[in-house]
Amino acid sequence: MSDPTPVIDDLREESAELDRLVAGLGAEQWALATPAPRWTVAHQIAHLAWTDHSSLLAVTDQDAFSREVEKALAQPGDFVDNGAEEGAAKPPARLLADWRAGREALDQALRAAPARARFPWYGPPMSVASMATARLMETWAHGLDIADALGVTRTPTDRLRHIARLGVRTRDFAFGVHGQPVPFEEFRVELTAPSGELWTYGPEDADDRVTGPALDFCLLVTQRAHRADLALEATGPDADRWLDLAQAFAGPPGTGRAPKGGTP
Repeated sequence: MSDPTPVIDDLREESAELDRLVAGLGAEQWALATPAPRWTVAHQIAHLAWTDHSSLLAVTDQDAFSREVEKALAQPGDFVDNGAEEGAAKPPARLLADWRAGREALDQALRAAPARARFPWYGPPMSVASMATARLMETWAHGLDIADALGVTRTPTDRLRHIARLGVRTRDFAFGVHGQPVPFEEFRVELTAPSGELWTYGPEDADDRVTGPALDFCLLVTQRAHRADLALEATGPDADRWLDLAQAFAGPPGTGRAPKGGTP
């Protein structure tokens, strides 16, 4: 992506939508359990604030970010949860203010960065557009967790195009992180956007294909829903295998969500 502005703009909109969802919550609602084990609504927002802060350091203070990586390596199993716990312990008003200030600082830093800059991360280095896309993906996915806790259904938007594209681009990573051989050939992916537009990726004549709603694909690659509960269709053995292990986020394989009807 040559101009990162569109994804930065969409990240801002996605964050503002989630802000509107949590801004008026009472203390009891901040303490509601979400689908993530042991995480409340407060933990979800604290995690977003923590990751925004890490992203800001990666963009503006790489020495400080290197120290954060050292901390992560020293406590690999607890680092993320500890950050969420620390933030969730704050009074809701303070937590909300910190999240707002941090994401605004990151927004300005991403807009000021050279378009071709690359920043260190916990995985491979990231471009401006990749950093903004990763933040949008997390904001959307954790926003879904919060909406589930509140019993709210969020209306999908075409901002999902960034997450869908990331999900397609991380195909090889998903196979590798699961210890599976990476398919040699590209897949064809055809997704229907919330607006009705058709988003396509890969060669038209590919043997392996994935088709279905873009929302369902994004739910799958962020592991917010089980494949059995989604209207995605795979053609070809490799595409079928991909839908069982797809993940667009860095780190070890996630456990994902159980199917709504129980074990398939």
